[in-house]
Amino acid sequence: MSVDVRAKLAEMGLTLPEVTPPLAAYVPATRLGDHVYVSGQLPMVDGKLLATGKVGAEVSPGEATELAQRCALNALAAVDSVVGLDKLVRIVKVTGFVASAEGFTGQPGVVNGASEFFGRVLGDAGVHARSAVGVAELPLGAPVEIEIIAEVR
Repeated sequence: MSVDVRAKLAEMGLTLPEVTPPLAAYVPATRLGDHVYVSGQLPMVDGKLLATGKVGAEVSPGEATELAQRCALNALAAVDSVVGLDKLVRIVKVTGFVASAEGFTGQPGVVNGASEFFGRVLGDAGVHARSAVGVAELPLGAPVEIEIIAEVR
């Protein structure tokens, strides 16, 4: 990949955060061959959840979209912790989980926060397959959680 991810993040006014320690018995990311599997990332900053609640009730879809972007940034940090961003080839798959209020069906729009973020940062290497799933609850009451599979060299 020819994109300098750290430079692109700096252009966007962002820096790669420290990896948030796991909440249970798992690792933030693991490598298998040419892929890094990143565990679900919550919208955390400095170990604190940015928001809680269900999308379509306590959290607006617009706010949830921004939170999904933070999850994606945290996912890049997890990739970096395993192999370094210089080895990132592309994002293969994004799975987004949205804690949804009854009747809320805008999960794809919320997960666009992560998808569009990867596109802005990585260009064509950020284009990926994706699932956007509505769920009743997420860890710590988070509104959104993003996991990714990344191809690396």
